[in-house]
Amino acid sequence: MSTTTGVQALVRRTHEERVLSALRAEGALSRAGLAQRVGLSRTTLSEITAQLLDRGAIVVLDTDAAVRRGSGRPAERLALDPSAGQYLGVDFGHRRVQVAIADASHEILASGLERYDDGLAWGERVSLAFDTIDRLSSEHGLHLNALQAVGIGVPGPYTGRNGDHGVVAWNRGATPDGVDRSFAARFDAPVTVDNNTRLAALAEAVSSPEGASDLVYVRLSDGVGGGLVVGGRLTRGARGFAGELGHVTADPAGTVCRCGKRGCLETVASVPAILAACRSEGADVKDLAELAAAVERADPVVDAVLRRVGSVVGHVLGAAAMTLDPVEVVIGGEVAHVAPAIVEQAARTLRYELYSIPVDGPCQVRAGRLRDSDGAVGALAAIFHQSPLLAGYPEPVTSDERNTRRSAQ
Repeated sequence: MSTTTGVQALVRRTHEERVLSALRAEGALSRAGLAQRVGLSRTTLSEITAQLLDRGAIVVLDTDAAVRRGSGRPAERLALDPSAGQYLGVDFGHRRVQVAIADASHEILASGLERYDDGLAWGERVSLAFDTIDRLSSEHGLHLNALQAVGIGVPGPYTGRNGDHGVVAWNRGATPDGVDRSFAARFDAPVTVDNNTRLAALAEAVSSPEGASDLVYVRLSDGVGGGLVVGGRLTRGARGFAGELGHVTADPAGTVCRCGKRGCLETVASVPAILAACRSEGADVKDLAELAAAVERADPVVDAVLRRVGSVVGHVLGAAAMTLDPVEVVIGGEVAHVAPAIVEQAARTLRYELYSIPVDGPCQVRAGRLRDSDGAVGALAAIFHQSPLLAGYPEPVTSDERNTRRSAQ
C-alpha cells in the first residue's frame, strides 16, 4: 500500500469517526444536520454515510415528514444501528478467553468464554476466540460488519506501543505476536492491545462510584497481575510493568514461578496455587466450584489456607498502598467472590501495614465488581477512549496506519 493510499484511508476513518461520534452524542440526524455538526461538505458526507450504511454501522431510522414544513422530499434521518455489535473486547487469560460485544451506547450485548490449556499455541487461542465471537454473534442475532474497534487484553507485562508489541517471555506457549494483525485483518477495524489485568483495573476504576483518582488493583486468577491508577490516570510505566504485583516476591524460599524467580505472589495466590495448597492440607477441592462448596460448609482447613493466602496478598498490597496512598484497593478475580475470606484477611493485613499513616479514614479494600468479565469490559473501556483515566493513553492503531508507517520507513 502506498503512503498516499494509507493517508487517504486514515482521513476516511477520521471522517467516519466524526459522523459516528455526532450520532452517538445527538441521536438521529438528517444529513444536513450531520453536515453542520461535523463540518464536512455535503458531497463528502454523502460518500461517508453511504459507506457506513453499506457496512451496517448506521441505519435510516425514519424521515422528517412528521415535522417538515413546506414542500419537498422528506429528509432521511440517520442513526447508529443499536443492534449492530460495534465494539469488541477480548481478554486472553492463561487458560481461557473472555469475549464481550457492546453496541454504540456501550451496552454489553453478549459475552462468553472458552477455556483452553495453558500451553496452547497463540494461533489456536486466536482461532478459539474467533469461534467464540461467531457463536455469540449467531446466538444473539448480531452482525459484526459494523465493528468499529477491537480491544484485546493479553497476559504478562505488555511493553508495546502503538501496535508494535512485545510481551515478556514468561507467557507459556508462543508469545502473542501478530494477535493485533489477526484481528485487524478479520474485522477491518482499529485494534488496541494491552496487559489484560491493567485493562481489568481500568474497568474497576471506571465502575467505581467513589471515584478512582488513585487505585491499586490485583487480580487473582489462573495467574496474578495488577494495575495502577495514579493521579486519575491508568499507569503503564516506562516499560509496561506498572502494577505487575503477581511477580513481587512474597516468599523468598517459595516455589519457582513461571517467570523464573522464586516465591512470587502468583505462586501463592493464583487459583491453581490456592487449590493445590488446599489439597496439600487434606481438603479435596479440584476447582472453584468445589472450593465454593468447602467455603459454604465452613471447612476449617480451607478457611485456614484462604486466610493465609489473604495475609500474603495483604502484605504485598500494603507495600503498594504505602507507596501510592490509594483511595481504593480492589481484589479481583472470581476467587475473590468464591472465597471472601481472602479479601477479609487482606483488608486486615493492609490496615495493619498502614497503621502508622495518619489519615482521616482507612483505605477502602473491596472485591472487584465485575467478576471474571473485567478484562474484556476493560478492553471495551480502553477503545471507547472516553474516560479521563486514559489521558495520554496510546490511541488504537489501524492496519492502514501501520502499513503507512512501514511504507514511510
